[in-house]
Amino acid sequence: MSKTFGVGILGCGNISTTYLNLAPLFKGLEVRAVADILPEAAKARGAEYGVRVQSVDEMLANADIDIIVNLTIPEVHYQVSKDIVSAGKHAYSEKPLVLAIEQGLDLKQTAKDNNVLVGCAPDTFLGGAHQQARSIIDSGQIGKITSGTAFVMSAGMESWHPNPDFFFRPGGGPILDVGPYYVANLIQLIGPVKRVTAFANMAQKERTIGSGARAGQKVPVSTPTTVHSVLEFANGAVVTLDGSWDVKAHTHANMELYGTEGSIFVPDPNFFGGDVKVANAKGEVSTVAAWDHPFGVANQHREGRPSVANYRTAGFADMVQAMDAGRPPRCGLDMALHGVDVMTSILKSAEEGRAITLQTTCDRPLPLSPDEARAMLK
Repeated sequence: MSKTFGVGILGCGNISTTYLNLAPLFKGLEVRAVADILPEAAKARGAEYGVRVQSVDEMLANADIDIIVNLTIPEVHYQVSKDIVSAGKHAYSEKPLVLAIEQGLDLKQTAKDNNVLVGCAPDTFLGGAHQQARSIIDSGQIGKITSGTAFVMSAGMESWHPNPDFFFRPGGGPILDVGPYYVANLIQLIGPVKRVTAFANMAQKERTIGSGARAGQKVPVSTPTTVHSVLEFANGAVVTLDGSWDVKAHTHANMELYGTEGSIFVPDPNFFGGDVKVANAKGEVSTVAAWDHPFGVANQHREGRPSVANYRTAGFADMVQAMDAGRPPRCGLDMALHGVDVMTSILKSAEEGRAITLQTTCDRPLPLSPDEARAMLK
């Protein structure tokens, strides 16, 4: 890296701790300020991490900040990111990038007009397990991918999140909240999506908060919480993607892709690591020996549960290095916008009862080899 980029964190909720904890792992970026529309939230986070506290307007005007990470709620992602790029700063957003294609196209034009870049999470597809799956698929070992399944299902977010309201409003729900991890991984493994169809429903009109200061309070539900969809990819593959927050238990695998010469079983795209399994043409299944990829190494210890690999901010760090090297970022705007197109088209299909042809497309992101990943770390 020839430059260290000054970073501002805009939005000091739960996810901000992830970026503040993990950003120091990577070269080329330095968190220099935090801000939030709630001054007390910014003050608390700034004191916790010893980082300068600013108002939103102060951060947008701060010449010491090159790039701002947008960690606000999904409903305002578009406007906040537009404010960032309009101020002449690069923007990296938490998912989803926007809630409508028109917003994404406007954001893209605004970024172009101001000669800045926009990137977006998720970046878990850069994890060691998912990059190893990408390498296996690209090698031709299992032939051409023709079909597959992906399941992201649980009982919901209200049991653990202290303020789960936004999960159950438009912009939330399993497809727009957790779905981005699965859609991004499918795009990087298979390529862009051509058409979708879906059905959806809502099991409950309200949810009960299960933890924190608001435990016992009711949260209204105004977005589908079970969505079953089928994605037709540009290469002809057809993949089932089911998302639900109305499932108490299930035995479905996270992701399975079926090729002309075998199958591949991919671990949870919400995490960076896990076991990759393959089946050969005879149907014999084996676990693949994990390769030496730094983003597959368990580094987060969880009480009472197995440790996991967590390198969130890797996509943000890659964007910074991409700017320095003059190459496309792996978590770039076009891929994020195509992901939004996939997810909003799924919801539109369920609402209108018809198949939807997507408006956008994108290239598969560049693969991330173990050596390239190591070069990102300090």
